[in-house]
Amino acid sequence: MDLKERAAREAVGYVNDGMVVGLGSGSTASIAIRILGERVKDGMRIVGIPTSVDSENLGKAVGIKIGELRDYPVINLTIDGADEVDPDLNLIKGLGGALVREKMVASATEMEIIVVDDSKLVDYLGQKAPLPVEIVKFAHDATVRRLREFDCEPKLRMRDGQLFVTDNGNYIADCRFKRIDDPRTLEAELNLVPGVVDNGLFVGMADRVIVASKDGIRKLEKNI
Repeated sequence: MDLKERAAREAVGYVNDGMVVGLGSGSTASIAIRILGERVKDGMRIVGIPTSVDSENLGKAVGIKIGELRDYPVINLTIDGADEVDPDLNLIKGLGGALVREKMVASATEMEIIVVDDSKLVDYLGQKAPLPVEIVKFAHDATVRRLREFDCEPKLRMRDGQLFVTDNGNYIADCRFKRIDDPRTLEAELNLVPGVVDNGLFVGMADRVIVASKDGIRKLEKNI
């Protein structure tokens, strides 16, 4: 069993029968969804709230009942990944392109469990990864110019030679910062820019981080 699967199984161990479960996006979250599918086949009853079209399709494929936030406004537990995790368990997410739905699901979740490998642990946010910012297509060049005022270098995400389009029909500007020392303030200020839908700063949302490394699995918990 590889480290990602060990970490995913550790996270799935927190899921109990009858729960509403947020289905995260990305490689490790996909492993967790498949493991949940195994549990469903063994008789566990859960409702999955997907954070992306991909996680919805995978959840359906493995037999998980899929619901929507409008019908299940409180999610008991979500298992998701992250691109960076700082010492306070603040996150950068969105390199997979699902940040808006991931944040909506996380905000409705009683326990947010993040599963990563130890390469995602950083001293400060922005140390390795750019910050994804989802922006509307209309006048997107003007929005990108406004983002430069935050002392970062935004770059529109490309895929297969075309501008990447999210599940919500928007673009993503990947913003390279030297470092992010006040993620809570930056998150709020970025979202005030006209044309910005949301950004990949997840501040105070992770309750537990399960870290996979060559030395095994360890758990980091939010200080209450």
